[in-house]
Amino acid sequence: MRRSAVFGEPEQWPAQDLIGFSEEFDAALVSEAYRAGVFPMPLHDSGFGQMGWWSPIRRGILTLDGLRVTRSLRQSVRRYTTSVDQAFEQVLAACADPARPYGWIDSEIARVYTELHAAGRVHSVETWDAEGRLVGGLYGVSQGGLFAGESMFHDPVHGRDASKVALVALAEVLADDYAEGRVIDVQWLTPHLAGLGAIEIDRDEYLALLEEALGLPEPRWRT
Repeated sequence: MRRSAVFGEPEQWPAQDLIGFSEEFDAALVSEAYRAGVFPMPLHDSGFGQMGWWSPIRRGILTLDGLRVTRSLRQSVRRYTTSVDQAFEQVLAACADPARPYGWIDSEIARVYTELHAAGRVHSVETWDAEGRLVGGLYGVSQGGLFAGESMFHDPVHGRDASKVALVALAEVLADDYAEGRVIDVQWLTPHLAGLGAIEIDRDEYLALLEEALGLPEPRWRT
């Protein structure tokens, strides 16, 4: 694994998910973090720096051939339409809704990821219903063959399975070429993600996988 000028050698990281914290937070630092196998998440009211930098000991990932598409999900795919990078700000706002439990997307996260979206480093996938309503979506960071999923949402009234449909659409974009080497980083494994085929691997295994993925070209993001 290549050494990061900021995050150092992985062998020197603490044996815990949180490997550091900082007051500094900008687009360049975030881009370097993902290439080092690290991602930011705020440390609100922690007494430490504003931003925490994380590299889980057990990392959740989803490979394209591991995505589990059930019969009901296939039916949902037919019921909705999807797009790419057509409503990023709306997707981000929905993911950052303070009414959602365990919300972590604050104004600084929104600012920097919006900047990265404008630079073509962050992408969104949107799900629309037959009435033209945005009912689900996701966004994340693209680095070579890595897509680091940050957050996803669905409208509980109009968008059953809409976030899952967005994930299927994302996988289709990523599978256009070099599909075997591409990986979706989901950070931590949850029962919801496990039901979609995500698995856990050790940090060292993830970093080795990341090294290979970073050598691939960017997907052909289409709108």
